[in-house]
Amino acid sequence: MRINNRAKLIVSAGLLSGFLLLTGCGQSSNKTPAGGPTEVAVVTIQPQQVVITTELTGRTSANLVAEVRPQVGGIIQKRLFTEGADVKAGQVLFKIDPAHFQAIHDNAKAALGRSEANLSAIRLRADRMRELVADKAVSQQEYDDAAAALKQNQADIQFWKATVETASINLKYSSVTAPISGRIGRSSVTEGALVTASQPLALATIQRMDPMYVDVTQSTTELMNLRRRLEDGSLNHNVKVRNKVRVLMEDNTKYPWEGVLQFRDVTVDPTTGSVILRVVVPNPKGVLLPGMFVRAELEEGINEKALLVPQQAVTRDPKGNPLMLTVDAQGKVQQREITVDRAIGDKWLVSSGLAPGERVIVEGIQKVKPGASVKVVPFVENAGKTGGADKPAAPHAKAN
Repeated sequence: MRINNRAKLIVSAGLLSGFLLLTGCGQSSNKTPAGGPTEVAVVTIQPQQVVITTELTGRTSANLVAEVRPQVGGIIQKRLFTEGADVKAGQVLFKIDPAHFQAIHDNAKAALGRSEANLSAIRLRADRMRELVADKAVSQQEYDDAAAALKQNQADIQFWKATVETASINLKYSSVTAPISGRIGRSSVTEGALVTASQPLALATIQRMDPMYVDVTQSTTELMNLRRRLEDGSLNHNVKVRNKVRVLMEDNTKYPWEGVLQFRDVTVDPTTGSVILRVVVPNPKGVLLPGMFVRAELEEGINEKALLVPQQAVTRDPKGNPLMLTVDAQGKVQQREITVDRAIGDKWLVSSGLAPGERVIVEGIQKVKPGASVKVVPFVENAGKTGGADKPAAPHAKAN
């Protein structure tokens, strides 16, 4: 029994040794010969022209807003508009009971007529007194009284003319009209409501929504960086380009009409450290509504010599500083610390640490170290999808 067990153990050990020997031979046959350079894919950096844009957030507002308030008090007799409809300037919106104002107007007009009727008689009496006082037929006092009566009557006529004008204005104000053309909102009063002159509650609000304002905020840091880039020449100052603004809706779709930057505010908000930028955007179909949250892409300028590298070519050290590997003329790997400005599509815009014509490793970064010799092949972007060569850089740059 012991001899049979020992024989079985010897046979099993022999089989295991043979299997390990065969396995080791198979693995060694699949290994790459030692000493050969590692193959990496590189892209040669060339300067290109890129339009630099900044994406800012903001809200829309109507370019004209008018709150409709009564200028005289009374009872609302009629409401003469449809809520949410478009109204024209001068269109009657509310009718206030005009009876009281009509009576005041008629009374002032009658008083004016009475004063005008007495004018001729008082003027003739004053003229006669002037002739008689010259002949000393009447006293100077009597003439002075007649002249004063004439002046008083003339003053009364001017007073009642002004009163008639005021009554006419108040009578006109009993019809509340639209001060501007635009879209009117809901009414805050109904027929039969009592309103007062210049009351704090508006009867309705009219907003003109074509064009619309888009008010976005920009930090003073971004504003100073933009000025610095314009001054040192890294951005080309082009007013026509910089004034163009594209609007992105809340659902991330592009608004079909392009806006224009109207102005930058001159006052910094002390609570946020930012300034307001106002953009004017056409709104012929009423897509934009007041108070909507949107994003605006503002074109800052043109970078004539932008250096763009694929994002997968950039790594970071433990401190977060961006790094990349390049291949020099001798085929050696060199590590570079760079400064990135912003993302442009799937690429980084490099502001320092990289020169035109350098070869940057895009694929194979994990297999090499600085100082190693490598075999260089061109990097093919999206090779698995299209099989084509590098695509041109995106024409517009978005700030992170």
